[in-house]
Amino acid sequence: MISVLPLKDKNEIKSLFLKHGIEFSENANCVMAKDKEEILGYCLFRIENDEITVFEIEPKNDLLLADGILRSALHNGVCANVAKAFYSQKAPEEIFEKLKFILNRAEKTLNISKLFESCSECQDKNT
Repeated sequence: MISVLPLKDKNEIKSLFLKHGIEFSENANCVMAKDKEEILGYCLFRIENDEITVFEIEPKNDLLLADGILRSALHNGVCANVAKAFYSQKAPEEIFEKLKFILNRAEKTLNISKLFESCSECQDKNT
């Protein structure tokens, strides 16, 4: 069974941030998808100043899994009373576009309200 949960170990989070060349801070967060002990993917993000910024998402080749991981990260933001979601300059914009999460490309904002809709892949299969 696949679970997507927040990673609690700050050293492991720091290691993932540094692996991707992203500056680590105390506000750095990660949600990780696992099947038992096997790591399937993750999302690196930061919550600060009532905003969430997404930096990285893995995997990039499995849109359904990426969708679930991104939704889990954004859900963490919603639970922290975040009103705005952004993605960084180096984030995989093409993934967010395929998942139809981009609210404004110029401002690099993500549409948090998509959390309350079906994933784009699921909608396409139901039509």
